[in-house]
Amino acid sequence: MFDALADRLESAWKKLKGQDKISENNIQDALREVRRALLEADVNLQVVKDFVEDVRVNALGAEVVRGVRPDQQFIKIVNDGLVEIMGDANVPLAEANTAPTVVLMAGLQGTGKTTAAAKLALHLRKEERTALLVATDIYRPAAIDQLVTLGKQIDVPVFALGTDVNPVEIAKQGLAEARAQKVDVVIIDTAGRLQIDPEMMAELAQIKAAVQPHETLLVVDAMTGQEAANLTRTFHEDIGITGAILTKMDGDTRGGAALSIRKISGQPIKFIGVGEKVEALQPFYPDRMASRILGMGDVLTLVEKAQEEFDLADAEKMQRKILEAQFDYSDFLKQTKLLKNMGSLGGIMKMIPGMNKISGDQLQQGEAQLKKVESMINSMTLEERRNPDLLSGSPSRRRRIAKGAGYKEPDVNKLVSDFSRMRSMMQMMGQGQFPGMPGSPFPGMGGGPGPGGGGKKKKVKKKKGFGTL
Repeated sequence: MFDALADRLESAWKKLKGQDKISENNIQDALREVRRALLEADVNLQVVKDFVEDVRVNALGAEVVRGVRPDQQFIKIVNDGLVEIMGDANVPLAEANTAPTVVLMAGLQGTGKTTAAAKLALHLRKEERTALLVATDIYRPAAIDQLVTLGKQIDVPVFALGTDVNPVEIAKQGLAEARAQKVDVVIIDTAGRLQIDPEMMAELAQIKAAVQPHETLLVVDAMTGQEAANLTRTFHEDIGITGAILTKMDGDTRGGAALSIRKISGQPIKFIGVGEKVEALQPFYPDRMASRILGMGDVLTLVEKAQEEFDLADAEKMQRKILEAQFDYSDFLKQTKLLKNMGSLGGIMKMIPGMNKISGDQLQQGEAQLKKVESMINSMTLEERRNPDLLSGSPSRRRRIAKGAGYKEPDVNKLVSDFSRMRSMMQMMGQGQFPGMPGSPFPGMGGGPGPGGGGKKKKVKKKKGFGTL
């Protein structure tokens, strides 16, 4: 989501490479690149002006640190500035002293508010907090049905009274039901509205007055760019909000909203939506977002996503199988399924430091290669999956698998050969050796020089695929 911004900022660092120290003369070109980068990312103009001036002052006033290059020092100053304008730290969801905590969801039409309400309920369930969803959108066709369907999907109850009851009354009865059920959090989904619709804005104010929420969260579409910040400010002035949920951050957005909302509206971003799946909601951490913007990855979020999907006992068992070269095709399918549960391959790779330069074409090749491998493994019998050696000595089995998967026999031959080499590599790793795996079709199993790359650099014929990551 921040690829263009990251590329632009990288050109700013280059302006300072080879310099002895930061000075008034050599910093101007770098600051100009930063300004252009932020404006092109659709960051609010006033935010850009203030940010660039703060960076200039801090950069010129920074002490010269021995062993730290000017471009590295400048990156640190920009990083600190990004964190500051986005709010310094994560602002967690409020928790009432006496349950339930009441969360009121508001937003314009088409921002993904109903889905965001369900995503928030699932997030709370992962934190072992019970929730009740309340459907008060009686205007949009099938809005109540959508919330009910989402509630069933995530196993969270939904309170609804149909479309013939006043939304304020539905909210009040929903809160009473939440108290009766002794749930931890009640999430009230309201109708999408327009700022220019005073009647609907008045209804939202009435619902808020009736339920006295501990949180009033505005759901904002990141695609609206810097206008998102103005929307947040307007809603805060008219209704009074406590924070925002920024949706569609995985789309073709330039990211300016994330950098503008806190500064312009005064209200924090509490969560970001990073996909259409109900699981695709993350708490907003300014420092992690700054790291992503600067192309440095986001290891902490990656680890947290992995912890949600991986069972510790299973991980230890899998580690033993890998190091003892007992890893089979069924294990590979299991790992790819867990990887998919964590999100898109592209989204995961961008969280790994140094992987921000992977092109869209490379990611597409990787996705296609994984699908190809999965298809061939799914064409195997259970016995063949559990005993990879069966395929090594049986051309007839490989022909059958190729036909069943819709690929050519050489494709299966290559899979079997690469899998065999991968198992050998794993066994050697268990013995303290770190060989390379050039040309592997398995993402992340690529070799080459450097750590784990087999020592001396060798000329390797390039192959299509995704195996040199």
